[in-house]
Amino acid sequence: MKKLGLFLLSIWAATFSAQQVKILLEDSISIRAIVLEDQKVWYAGTDSKFGYVNILSPADQRQIRLSDQQLQFRTLAQDRTSFYAINIESPAHLFKISKRDLTHQIVFTDTARTAFYDAMHFVNGQKAYAFSDADESLNLKLLQILPEQNSFAFYRKPPLKMNKGEAAFAASNSNLASAGKYLWLGTGGGSARIFRFDLQQQSAEIFETGFVQDSGSAGIYSIDFLDEQFGIAVGGDYTRQEANINNIATTSDGGQTWQIQASGKNGGYKTCVKIRPDSGGREIVAVGDQQVEYSHDYGQTWIRISEEKGFYVCEWLNASTLILAGKGKIAKMEF
Repeated sequence: MKKLGLFLLSIWAATFSAQQVKILLEDSISIRAIVLEDQKVWYAGTDSKFGYVNILSPADQRQIRLSDQQLQFRTLAQDRTSFYAINIESPAHLFKISKRDLTHQIVFTDTARTAFYDAMHFVNGQKAYAFSDADESLNLKLLQILPEQNSFAFYRKPPLKMNKGEAAFAASNSNLASAGKYLWLGTGGGSARIFRFDLQQQSAEIFETGFVQDSGSAGIYSIDFLDEQFGIAVGGDYTRQEANINNIATTSDGGQTWQIQASGKNGGYKTCVKIRPDSGGREIVAVGDQQVEYSHDYGQTWIRISEEKGFYVCEWLNASTLILAGKGKIAKMEF
């Protein structure tokens, strides 16, 4: 039986070890935030650029600049009628972009010196959250956005403190995730922790993870949750991308406790992780600057399925198509 198991594993690894990457768009920008809608990949990136490419007909694409300034966008989210993007660095401007004609306006500005927005995420069709580095008093800055009410307020129930040096990484717009009544936030920069917000009770808890947290460039870069119980966090250290110790962890109790997975046995630094649809959490993909990896056993083991470099963010279009974006490109991978 053991030999049979190893044989089946080798067949599975061979099946997934050489996935073809098809480039959909090439441009001299860096893309770290995408959303998918109506067979289009919408993106926000450097040089104030925002646009889309059609997945089925890549010649169908459009790009605009949201500002005459050289803004960098690493966040992007959407509701039924609009897209939303907020630039890193201060002053941070939240842009609302009409899906109908791509007209856009600034609806909120954070002028704090420490403003640096890492991720934005809709928990439903009416409310979004955007996370910024802490203020000078180390207060957590989680912006609650209610677009239909034109309401923008920082989460203060209860007030939460970040540790000195603790922050998040604007790597892939994915250190925020939600499922059911919870919103989770993953951090790094010397403290790799999970903040869990109960959106019904307006309460919050903070949990340790056992994740690598030995420098300001190390920690959790991306999280994803299947439901209120199972989730995964990935990351590492972008200054030591080959390092693969304590850079992947999973939880089965909603983030309260974390189990380190594949320590020393994965491809290293990872910037984005996504659970494959319809897999019940068993199948997961993770991307980093140097590789794309895949797990078929809830993150316990990983194989490299693409040597393509320069991807930072990924999103499943469906169970058989993965969209990737990064340095100067958007691509798709069929499974």
